[in-house]
Amino acid sequence: MKAAVLHEFGMPLSVEQVIDPVIGTGEVLVDVVAAPVLSYSGEILSGARRYLLPTPVVPGAGAIGRVRTVGPDATRLQPGDWVFCDPTVRARDGLPAPDITLQGASARGEGGQKLQRYFRDGTFAAQVRVPTENAAPIGMIDPAEAGRWCAVGALLIAYGGLLAMDFRPGGTLLVSGATGNFGSSTVALALAMGARCVVAPGRNIAVLDDLRQRFGERLVPVRLTGDADTDTAAMRAAAPGSIDAVQDFLPPSAAAAVTRAAIMTLRQGGRAVLMGGVGMMGGEDLALPYPWIMRNLITVRGQWMYDAAAIPGLVGLIRSGLLDLRHWAVTAFPLDDANAAVANAAAQAGPFRLTVLKP
Repeated sequence: MKAAVLHEFGMPLSVEQVIDPVIGTGEVLVDVVAAPVLSYSGEILSGARRYLLPTPVVPGAGAIGRVRTVGPDATRLQPGDWVFCDPTVRARDGLPAPDITLQGASARGEGGQKLQRYFRDGTFAAQVRVPTENAAPIGMIDPAEAGRWCAVGALLIAYGGLLAMDFRPGGTLLVSGATGNFGSSTVALALAMGARCVVAPGRNIAVLDDLRQRFGERLVPVRLTGDADTDTAAMRAAAPGSIDAVQDFLPPSAAAAVTRAAIMTLRQGGRAVLMGGVGMMGGEDLALPYPWIMRNLITVRGQWMYDAAAIPGLVGLIRSGLLDLRHWAVTAFPLDDANAAVANAAAQAGPFRLTVLKP
């Protein structure tokens, strides 16, 4: 089959013929119809992000495709079924805290790297081999819509954070990093889930205006000044009531002070979920005040990716019409133009923009 291969970090992808994957028990072979290209894929492939990813490797995290072959232990999946290929591969022998690898992207810890040696190659290819439980049915779709369904990848990460904080209808959420890809996905999801209000702080006025135009009065934009006390006060004042929860998706380039200012808006008993990259490239620590956390009963939680049980819930939100994939504009590239797709994903990074490969 044809695949885009990374032979060494810092080198361009090489589109070439590779050996077709062969499945065993507990695995599914999927024909890739559309694979998302992350906005920071170039940073992964260059080695700048220092992700644990051995080379040579076929990169690519997640895809929308159709089942080609199932293993002997699959009782419901059938060839031809449309599925989301979940890149979050979990070891089956590690409950309640399984080792995890992100197929085609990275791994967590020694156990995750061991898992990665087997589930190594990702979705920048004509076919991908995934664990049976990672081929998540999405129902019939128009093949022309496969690119838009790639938004599921970012949406699931955002949804994982909202589920981790037990976000409920009627709540007020502040999304730190709302003008980015994952942050804007959180905005769309929270409103689809019945948020009373979503506070969206940022410095990009054009994006904030676009969010307001898309989602109406329940979306409240706040322009950040860079002064922590001023910004915290402005975010609190923007909400129609107290802020119940904060979800942070700021990138590694952001200062910890921006995240801290957002978290300090929380009401007593509020929850904060951290899912971004603050501190990954150095800089100051988050340094939240201990007395404030204790006296105000604040919960601060880290969340990496999502539980597999989140997938049916997200698909249900889309199928119900509560979450509209038509917000996402798609730019598609053939597999032969994989390097151009990586460059485009970085150049066109931002809310509701998708770059996809269509093998």
